[in-house]
Parts: sequence; structure tokens; C-alpha cells
Amino acid sequence: MAQLVYRRYGGSLQVDIPDFNTLTEAVRIPATQWMALACPMEGIACDPRFLTLMDADGNRRIRVEELRAAVDWTAARLKDRKGADAGSDVLDLSALSDTANNLKGAAELVLRTLNAPDTTRLSLEQLRTSDKALRDAGKNGDGIIAPVSLPERLRPLAQSIIAAFPPRTNRAGLAGVDVDLVKRFREERAALLTHLGGRDAVFTWGTASLEQAKRIHDVAPLLDGYFVQCRLVAAQPEAAASLRLRADRVEGALGDLGAMGKAANELPIAPPDPSGVLVWARLYRGAGYEKLEAFHQEVATPLLGDGVKLTDTAWRELSAKAEGILGWQGKRDASALHAVADTLGAVSNEDLDALEAVSREDLSLKPTLDVIAELERLVLYQRWLLLFSNNFISMPSLYLPKRRALMEKGTLILGGRKYTLSVLVTDRAAHSALTGQGTTCILYVKVMPRDATDAYEVAVPVTAGRSTELVVGKRGVFYDVDGKESDAIVTQIVRQPVSLWESMTMPFMRIGAFITSKVEGLAASGEKDFDASLESGYKQTVTAPPAAAAPAAAPAGGGLAGVLAAGGIAFAALGSSLAFILTQVKSLTLVDVITAATILAIVVMAPAGLLGWLKLRRRNLALLLEGSGWALNDRLMLTRGVATLITRKPKLPKNARVDRADLVRGALRHTQDDDESDGMSLGARLGLTLLILFVLGWQVRVPVTEWLCTYHWLSEDACRVLLPKLVPSELPGAPAPSGTAPAVAPAPAPAK
Repeated sequence: MAQLVYRRYGGSLQVDIPDFNTLTEAVRIPATQWMALACPMEGIACDPRFLTLMDADGNRRIRVEELRAAVDWTAARLKDRKGADAGSDVLDLSALSDTANNLKGAAELVLRTLNAPDTTRLSLEQLRTSDKALRDAGKNGDGIIAPVSLPERLRPLAQSIIAAFPPRTNRAGLAGVDVDLVKRFREERAALLTHLGGRDAVFTWGTASLEQAKRIHDVAPLLDGYFVQCRLVAAQPEAAASLRLRADRVEGALGDLGAMGKAANELPIAPPDPSGVLVWARLYRGAGYEKLEAFHQEVATPLLGDGVKLTDTAWRELSAKAEGILGWQGKRDASALHAVADTLGAVSNEDLDALEAVSREDLSLKPTLDVIAELERLVLYQRWLLLFSNNFISMPSLYLPKRRALMEKGTLILGGRKYTLSVLVTDRAAHSALTGQGTTCILYVKVMPRDATDAYEVAVPVTAGRSTELVVGKRGVFYDVDGKESDAIVTQIVRQPVSLWESMTMPFMRIGAFITSKVEGLAASGEKDFDASLESGYKQTVTAPPAAAAPAAAPAGGGLAGVLAAGGIAFAALGSSLAFILTQVKSLTLVDVITAATILAIVVMAPAGLLGWLKLRRRNLALLLEGSGWALNDRLMLTRGVATLITRKPKLPKNARVDRADLVRGALRHTQDDDESDGMSLGARLGLTLLILFVLGWQVRVPVTEWLCTYHWLSEDACRVLLPKLVPSELPGAPAPSGTAPAVAPAPAPAK
């Protein structure tokens, strides 16, 4: 019994499964210690046939018990498990146990069939080649033989049988015949031949019997109704009057062709005769007149030999014979072999016996072919079972940079970074709803292969860099696990802090975004108000009366002057704000300013950094897999070391040298020498700069001058000139003026 060793990967404790012998013990540990309890078949990078064989219940998911059953089945048939340890798709026949003797015999048969030079080893490729060759040759073991696999003389018969009955397909996907189908053909053939033998007794009118019967059946409702009316009149003569139209009905229908036609259709085909005789010459010209007249000339007269009348008895005989003919024809058409009824007599029992013999011969191969299918199962389990278990019971490949986990789809190159982990997403809405509950930044990327295959989506965790640099619509390149390159585009982002620095600076970014949006809103509002003012002034100017044209221009000028005045007020307010700020700051030293800024930054960044640190510690890759249909027991914590493996920014090559010179500046100098400048000249820019500085300085001249005089940066004479209202003695630290006695403090009040 192998000793189980548990190792820690990224904070999770997982059982180590280095070989197949250890796997046979690992599947016995409680399911609560497995990393996964179930996984979908989609998005697993292994042989699809292997997953199909693993899925015993066919629900498109692999569960714990199915993996245990697969391991036990494989362990019972392999006494030497080196091939399973190596994940080889070549089966050494000497590694088979006594339980697998039937598999060994099937393998030897396959190798002999392929004339393989090495009869001691069987590869998956050889197995599938032989299986395809057998199926293409019509040997499927299911007893269903396609026409292409039959001798030439039997193919038409097989095609007729296939066309007559519901199709049956063999393992190769081709329609064919089997013993049961041939037996059914025999039964249907015998019954139909017996039925066809009675044709002459029914078709008494010769070759035209079927057509005549159809004509009789066509007029039967009219003639049956007439002879019933004759019986009624014979029993009650006064009923003849009731079979006629009332006078008011005829008068009401006059002038209306539709109403008259409807009334005529309610009349008998002829006057009812109590003796039950229809005289053809007395037919009413109603809706069925032409049909009855044609029946009289083409059917009744030739068959009965009486062209004057038709009696009730003669009609009943005609109708009975016609129904017999139609019934016989209906039974013939209901047979599954009616389409080949004319050729059934030419089918020999020898040909049918030959078809049954070929079907039985193929059916005798079923045990051998079933064993070959089991042989494919064993080779696939030897190749994939250990690797699959290391992605199900344990998941070390998710944490080791040199390995690829089976659930990984490939690598994304985007924005100068390499994202090495990605999983398939079949339902982005459900997946993002789950990952949105976590603290990991997730990119949803649509991968568009360059060949004809369909596009698909993957989820990519972002564990380094800055999430703010990632936006929906950003394009990159995706390399799948096979190295195939595809275009990729970001379709959705579940945004979370990626690093501690980003979480600490995110409040400032939000403040900056808020201020920017408000400034842009104010600018847009001011521009809108300015446009409205100009529009209003223009309308007042245009719509004013001619006599008052000069006074009417005042509102337009006043509107523009108001805008300019408002701008001046705003500019003055800005200057006053700067002066206030300078007044508040002038008493602070540089150290005080730096200390205040540092404290402010700490107050803002410390809580954000703490929350960000807690979020980064709780990052969990399990949500990424659970969103794709995995059922996981443990969390897959995203430690800092794992984060650096998932999102990487490769360094420059070792022998590379960085040239710090910016080649764009030289190109710009050459371009500026050749092109004419559209901007302001250097003198104009300098003058505009000086003007702006002068206006700003003029707005803050008083507080700045006071500050300079207070700290004796200017002489007293200069201060008197610049600030005549300020008495020098009022300046802090200034000496008292000469000739003035110093102020004496008032004497304290006497105690009471």
C-alpha cells in the first residue's frame, strides 16, 4: 500500500499523486478531501473519446464515483503500470493481467490484421486505424449490412428492403439490412403476393376497373341521397312538395347569383320517383349536373347497358363492386412493399437467405469488436487517467508554471502583459454573476479563430498591473494550448483592485474623475448659456421694428456685455480664492505644508489600502472554475506568488541594450524646419504668458505685498509706497514712531 503524501499548493492542502499505484489509493480518500467533486466535459483539453467513456451515465459531467470506477477497472487489467505512470498511448501486451486475456487476444488480432512488424505493443493510432478499416469494410458486429458491403447482385434487393421499412443504421452510420429486417420482408412479401393473387376476382371490369370504381365513389353521395329521397316519397307522397323550394326563398334569391346557386344546390338531382328509378333525361341542371351526366355517359351506360335510366337495385350493385375494388387497392397500398409490388415475384428465397447469412456473419464478430472497443478504453485510460486525476483529485498544475492544467484554454497577450490562465465560458451572464461575488479582477475575452471554427469566450483572471488600463473592446492575441493563434477582444470586465498600490490610489482617481466630470459639466453648461445668450440677442436684433433699431441693439450688446461681466466676476473670484489660499498658507512653513499633505494622503490612502489588502488576500480562483460548471471542495487561494505566475510582464532579452535617445525629437525638428507653423510665434506666446501672469499678479497684489512687508522682504519706504494705507507701526515687529510715548498698560482695578 502506497503512503499518501499531502502537499501545500498556494495555501491549499492537496494529495500528491505521482504514479498510478498512488492513484489507486488516492481514490479511496473521502470525497471531502478531493479538490473537485464534478466537472463538465466542455473545456477539458484531452481526448473527447476518453471523456465520453468516463461519463458512464451520459449526463456530460464527470463525477467522483465515475472516476473511481475507471481507476478500479484499469487497475484490474494492468499488472505493469509503467505505461499509466508515463501517460503513454502505446499498450505493452505483457503489461496485461490475467483478467485482460480477452483484450490480449483482440490486440493480437488487430496487429495481425495490420501486419504490424511489432506484435508486442499496440498503439492507439493502430487501434483506431484497424477499427476504421473494419467498419469501412462493413464489419461492425451489429449485424446491419450496408448495400455497399454486399455482393453486387444483392445490392438492389437490399436497397428495396431499406426503402420499404424504417431505416436501421450500423456503427459506421450507414443504413443497412439485418436478419430481423429480412424476416419482416419475407412476411410482408408473402402476404402481399397472396393479396395480389385475388386481383382478378375483384377487378371484374377489366383494366379500367379501378378508374371506374373511383368514378362511382365520386358520385355516390349524390345518387345515394336521391334514392333515399325516392324511398321517402314512396312512403309519404306529400313529402315531394317539401323537397321543393318555397316561393319566398326563390323570390329572395332573385338577382343574387350566389344565393340562387346555393338554393339550387339544395334541390334533389332529379324529381324523386316513388318506384326508385332515375331517368337520366329528368336530371336537374344543378351543381352536380355535369358530373352526373359524364357518369351516365362514361360509366353507367357501358357497365349496365342501359342509357335511359338507373334503378336503385342496379346502383347498389355498382356501388358494392366499386367499394370492393377500392378496398382491395387500399390494402395493397397499405403494404410496406407496395412500391415494389410488381417485382416481388422475381425475388428468390436464395437471395434472401444470402442476406441473412451475411448479417449473421457480421453479428458473429460482435464479441471481438466489443473487446476491441474495450481495448480502446484501456489504452485511453492508460494515457489520460493519471493526468486527469491530477486535475480533479488534486490540482497542482494550476500552481506550477511549467505545467498546463487540463481546464486551461490558453494564453492571452493583451496590453503588454501575458495572462497564462484562462478557462472556457459557455454562459457569460451566469459566470460573471458568480465571479462578481469575489474579489478577483476577471476579463471576459471573445476568441475568434482564424480558421472556420466557431468563436468562443474565455475568462481570464488579472493578477498584476492596473485594472484601469483594461477596457471593453481592447484587442489582443490568444494562443490556445496547441499553440494556434487567434484574435481576441475584451467583452466584459469584473473590475477589482489588482495590486495594493492601485487600491490605495483608487480614491484619488475617483476624486479626479468626479472633479473632471463636474468641470466638464460646468463648461458644457456655460457654453450652452453663452450660445443661448447670443441666440437671444440675435433674435431680438432681427425681429426689432425698424424705427427702434438703434435702441433694440442694446439688449444684444447688453447680453454680450453681461457675459463678459460674468467672466470678469468669475476671474476676480478666482483671484480672490487664490488670495485667500495664500493668506491661509502664508503662516505655514514648508515643513508644515509637507506634513499636512502627508497626513491628508495617509488619511485617505490608509483605509483604502487596508480594504484593498483584505480583498487581495481573499482572491479565490475557485469561483473562476465554478462559474464554468466545476464543483469544488476547497478554495483555490490566489497568493502573491501564484499571482505573479498568472499575469506576467516578461523582461527584455538578456543581451538587449536600451538606447535612451528619443528618435522622434530629431524627426520632429526636421519636420518643423520643412513645414510652415500654424501656431503662434515665440514672441506671441511669451507675451500671452506675461499678460496672464500680470493679470493674476494684479489680482493678488495686496495679500502678496502684505506678506512681503510683514516678513521684511521689502523696505519700509517701499511698503509705504505700495501700501499707503498700511501704517508701518502696524507691521509686526516694526519700531514705534519717534516722539510718541509708548502705550502704558492700564493699572489693574483695585480689589473689592
